[in-house]
Amino acid sequence: MAAKIKSFIKKETVLVISAVIALATMFFITPDKEYFGYIDFRVLCLLFCLMAVVAAFKSAGVFNFLTCQLLNRIKNGRLLGLTLIVLPFFSSMLVTNDVALIIFIPFTISLLIESGCKKSVVPVIVMQTLAANLGSIATPIGNPQNLFLYSQYNLTARDFFSVTLPLAAVSLIILSVASLWLLPGKLNKDEIRNTSSLNIKPLVIYTALFVLSLLTVFRIVPYTVTTVVTLLIILIINRKIIKEVDFMLLLTFVCFFIISENLGRLEAVNTFLQQLLEKSTLLTSIGASQIISNVPAAVLLSGFTDNWKALLSGVNIGGLGTPVASLASLITLKLYMKTSDAELLKFIGLFAVTNVTGLIILTAFALIS
Repeated sequence: MAAKIKSFIKKETVLVISAVIALATMFFITPDKEYFGYIDFRVLCLLFCLMAVVAAFKSAGVFNFLTCQLLNRIKNGRLLGLTLIVLPFFSSMLVTNDVALIIFIPFTISLLIESGCKKSVVPVIVMQTLAANLGSIATPIGNPQNLFLYSQYNLTARDFFSVTLPLAAVSLIILSVASLWLLPGKLNKDEIRNTSSLNIKPLVIYTALFVLSLLTVFRIVPYTVTTVVTLLIILIINRKIIKEVDFMLLLTFVCFFIISENLGRLEAVNTFLQQLLEKSTLLTSIGASQIISNVPAAVLLSGFTDNWKALLSGVNIGGLGTPVASLASLITLKLYMKTSDAELLKFIGLFAVTNVTGLIILTAFALIS
């Protein structure tokens, strides 16, 4: 039993830590009826549907097919590195940062292992996480905090883009330069195995489910409908796919919902944040995002300030930094930990260095612009 517990803690380190912190906050905010409003079921259901669809694509041979196609067309490792970074950067503008990561991280891990670049997995997926978080800055639908602030302050498109596009442009330049050093110039093509056969019949259905999920992201289709349809179809076609869904990741999100909401209800925290906002809305929103993540920070701080420009910049820049700063980052960590020989300390170390570097650069840019 002790060995099983130790194995679980090692495998689900993020979940265990977040659960302990969530329990600790309950000593300050006793569970009450407001707890029922903590959980964002739309986010959880969307994550479930997208993880199920991505697993379905994998079972149909899509990742192997795309790996071979991409490697056959891109001979240079530098160009491949750039491609792997700009894909989540631009796609996150339309499908949100967490969706972009769910789509591209499993594909990237498969591609790099297949091409003999296993040592580059951590640097590439860490940079992809930054790319998804930074690309999502550009549009109102790129991430939840943008959508909330766009509505909360009744912003026009001109107002919004005047703040976000400069940040996104600087981010793209930095990411593009950094991506050129992620992979060796010459790929070891001898290690690539051609396993590109596709199972076409279920692929059409899986694609329809993916489109349905995207329509839900854009709030065209209710998340309840998408969840029920996805679950039923997956169970009918290939119920083994359900086992590939990372339910522990969903529990991790639940824990962070509890942590952020409880911290937001602490009067001392609210008073402290209000005092800080009077000094600097930008720096306060960046700092708050490091502790309670940028989405709750946007919701919490919007009630204390009219300086939407600094708040919008701050919560987006604040997505960099700690793993908690953007909950989308947890998706990358969890997906990586499912790979063989995953190195948690290596991931966290490189994640910290790159995120802090990006945080410093963008904060300096925002302060002088």
